[in-house]
Order: sequence, then structure tokens, then C-alpha cells
Amino acid sequence: MKIVIFGLTISSSWGNGHATIWRGLIRELISRGHNVIFFERDVPYYAAYRDLRHLPGGSLYIYKDWLEARPKIERELAEADVALVSSYCPDAILASEAIWSADVLRIFYDLDTPVTISRLRRGETVPYVHPAGLGNFDLVLSFTGGGALDYLRGELDARHVVPLYGSVDPTLHRPAPPHPAYAGTFSYLGTYSADRQSALRGLFLEPASRLPEKRFVLGGAQYPPDFPWLPNVFFVQHLAPADHPSFFCSSRLTLNITRGAMREVGWCPSGRLFEAAACGVPLVSDWWEGLDQFFEPHCEILLADSADDVIDALATSEADLARIAQAARERVLAEHTAAHRAREFERIVAKAREQEMAAA
Repeated sequence: MKIVIFGLTISSSWGNGHATIWRGLIRELISRGHNVIFFERDVPYYAAYRDLRHLPGGSLYIYKDWLEARPKIERELAEADVALVSSYCPDAILASEAIWSADVLRIFYDLDTPVTISRLRRGETVPYVHPAGLGNFDLVLSFTGGGALDYLRGELDARHVVPLYGSVDPTLHRPAPPHPAYAGTFSYLGTYSADRQSALRGLFLEPASRLPEKRFVLGGAQYPPDFPWLPNVFFVQHLAPADHPSFFCSSRLTLNITRGAMREVGWCPSGRLFEAAACGVPLVSDWWEGLDQFFEPHCEILLADSADDVIDALATSEADLARIAQAARERVLAEHTAAHRAREFERIVAKAREQEMAAA
């Protein structure tokens, strides 16, 4: 298949989770014989932190504006079998209209479904969802499962909705030697988000304040100057994906915190969950509906609702932590790699084509 994608970014992993997901998935699709073209608008905040400039085996087209890119876009769509626009694509509306006019299987991939739903419920305009809704797409993929799929059908008129969850690239995320700069008892890696702040205080900063002799390490981008740092909390500025394994493997446990909108919807495994597990690091996570469909609590992941729960997790024996980490790594490698998602994508696309032919 020739697949044309209009996305937020694949060239920069700064401040977003899209890039690493796309890199692994597209690499696997290319390895399976597909031709992939990725269109990305050049924006200053990603240009300053660009850590991928070429798409091995595929084509990455970074353009200044839609008008300049339009002739190239039309040529690629004329030869494509599948065309896809994703959430937070800066030109999502124009890309949607271009896809609808092409003779292709038309796909919308919402990599941010809980945020989409939350904003719509508040009566806000979602800039990457066309005013006509999603009914003109042959297929809608969602990073989130469960009840979110019903919402996309009922409120945005999506005709065929299927979850395509996040994944991990095991060639990148795997056990690695610890790095002294990242060494700590407990770590957290994530871009700053206001709707994670309450959980970050309760599950990371509060345990740090109660365990002043322990070293806590936080990594990520966009943390504000007034963030409530503590003497034993050490900050690591934005980390490129290649540095994630060393970061994870330099702490005894690592924390996953789910954004508020994602926690409300459920069925929303973040890329960080799969990455840390693939690196063989024991995970502590807040709870959300559906989590037990991806990891078995207490056997493959530890759960925390309070600072006390985190402190209890930190008191877990080395033998038990090693057992939990190994079980989670085996689960991820068996079910949640980019290769698994590439095969799922092929099956989903094949079924969608059958449905469109039957409806014709």
C-alpha cells in the first residue's frame, strides 16, 4: 500500500508523544513493504528540537504552508491507497478535505481521543476536527478504547471506529545501563501538563518530601519556573527517545501519571507505560478503567492512589520488583510492540476496504 499521512510531527519528540509512536509504527509498515509519506508543517517549536530529518525507507515532507505544499500533496494523494490525518495536525481541516476528494481509503486517527471528548463536552471547538464531523471518513482509529468509541460514533458521526492503541519500539526501548545523571530511587518522565499536576504532587512530590534521604528524578519539557521543586528532586530537561532507556533504568521504580481527561475516559495506555515496561523497569501507575486489560495489577504493575501507596511500593523487595518488571516486559513484547500495531493496522484497513466495497 501507499500510505499518505498528515500528522502533528514525526521529526521532533519535544513536548509530544506522537513522534515516537509514529516512528515505530511507520518503520514497521515500511519493513512490511508499504510506501509511507509523512507530511508535517514546519513550526518553530519543533524545528528547534528536531531529532529526525529523514524517514528511512519512506518520505518525510516538511512544508512551510499548505499552499506551497499543495501540488506535492495532490500528486501523492493521486497515487495513494490510504490517506490519514491525525489529531493535532496543524492543517487537519485542509488535509481532511483533500483526503475526502481523493480516491483513497480515508482515515482519521485520533491520538488524543480523551482530550477531543473533553473539549467537545465543554462546548469548545476542536481545531483538528472538521466542522462536518468524522462521517466523511471511511475509518476512524482511536488511541483510546472503551466508551470513547461510542462517543465518536454518536457525537461525531464516525461510521467505523476501531481502537489502535499506542505501542513501543523494542529496538529503542530495552534494558540499558544506568546513567549517573539520572540515578535515583524513583523517577517520572513526562511533559508538563496542568491536568497531571495534582497527581504529580500526590504521587511524586509528596513521597519525595516524606523521604528526604531518597533521590527523586523528574524528566520532561515545559515545566514552569514556579514548579514546586524540592531539594531531593532532580530535574532533567527534555530527553530524546534514545535517552529514555537509560533514564528509566537508572531508578529503582518509575511512575506513570495519566492526564485527567484520559483517566476520566479510561482505556488509554500511554506510550510511557509500554516504554518503561519494555526497558524492564517496575512501574507504579495511577488507576484508570481498563488498565487491567493491559497490565495485571500487582503482578505486572503496581498501583498508587496516594503518597502512602507510593511509599509502600518503594518498600517492595528487590526480588518482587524484578519479578513484576520481567512480567510486564514479557507482556509488552508479546502484545504491544510497533510490529503488533503494524499488523493490526493492516487487518483493520483490509476490513474497512471490505466494508466500503460491500456498501458501494
